[in-house]
Amino acid sequence: MSKRIIIAGGGTGGHIFPAIAIANALVAQDPTVEILFVGANGKMEMEKVPEAGYRIEGITIAGFNRSSLLKNISLPFKLITSYFQVKKIFKEFLPDAVVGVGGYSTLPVLRLAQAQGIPTFVHESNSFAGKANIYLGKKATKIFVASEGMQKFFPEAKLMVTGNPVRKQILESTITKAEAIQYFGLKESVTTVLVMGGSLGAKSINDAILNHMEQFERRHLQLIWQTGKTNAEKYKAATEGKPHIWIGEFITDMDMAYAAADIIVSRAGAMAVTEISIQAKPAVFVPFPLATEDHQTHNAMRLVNQDAALIVRDGDAKLQLVSTSIQLAKDQAMQALFTKNCKSLSLKDADTVIAKEILKAI
Repeated sequence: MSKRIIIAGGGTGGHIFPAIAIANALVAQDPTVEILFVGANGKMEMEKVPEAGYRIEGITIAGFNRSSLLKNISLPFKLITSYFQVKKIFKEFLPDAVVGVGGYSTLPVLRLAQAQGIPTFVHESNSFAGKANIYLGKKATKIFVASEGMQKFFPEAKLMVTGNPVRKQILESTITKAEAIQYFGLKESVTTVLVMGGSLGAKSINDAILNHMEQFERRHLQLIWQTGKTNAEKYKAATEGKPHIWIGEFITDMDMAYAAADIIVSRAGAMAVTEISIQAKPAVFVPFPLATEDHQTHNAMRLVNQDAALIVRDGDAKLQLVSTSIQLAKDQAMQALFTKNCKSLSLKDADTVIAKEILKAI
């Protein structure tokens, strides 16, 4: 009889893409396994998971809104509703195991699984664990984490350092720098800086680049600039007629972007940090200051403390980001050091290891 596994979570690409990577690894190791995703209605997993070829059930759930207490009025109703929705999903699917990857749907799904005695697995992608995962970790069968030192959040006996699962498109890319540079219409002989702040964009990063664009040209550097959706037209208009800048709201082919880049400027979400370290690219991280428990700073500092990256605080980006990026772009010795140290920190087979552990336990 085939094993049935529910994967719960989503909300951001940092949760969804690792979840899909785990699902792919499970199927690769046991083609008979049946997988069902459970996500939050209205969130991006409801689109991305079916695109990857998996079935997903949506539940009515939301997180606590810290900026507007008024918006939390309906939260108890949503939690109760989601409980009954999850109960119905379990009754119909009869899971043998449940995996939580973070995001709103993880808590009600894993909590019910634990109440019913079903094996549960938690994947914590950040270097600073979220409260829901800490709570769920107490009764979890196993907890997969991205880095060492997570025993301060979870029972040590259940911990396994696996790293974060990465998309095969990026992990197994064979694209050459020449091909990638041509794809973006830039020059192979010029040092390339990749700037990215997420799908919505990072205002501090974007404004710093906008206000000091001429410094890149003056120092003979070219840009691949992913602006995100917010104010994209403003940034695009400002770069019109500048052949040393490729600009776009979103980069679909991130394998191309990584192959083209000599250095990277980025937010410090778990997957961005993981992908950059696996690619062994020298980077300047600008952590999002409002991330829960300031986890982006913790993610970045894991590399910074190992001489594998630089950090610029969000509040300092306006004055320091461009000069710091240019300094790194011109310092070959620092780049070589960061590349070497990134290689020693990166774990590349997280999805396979996690899938093997899940299948072994059920």
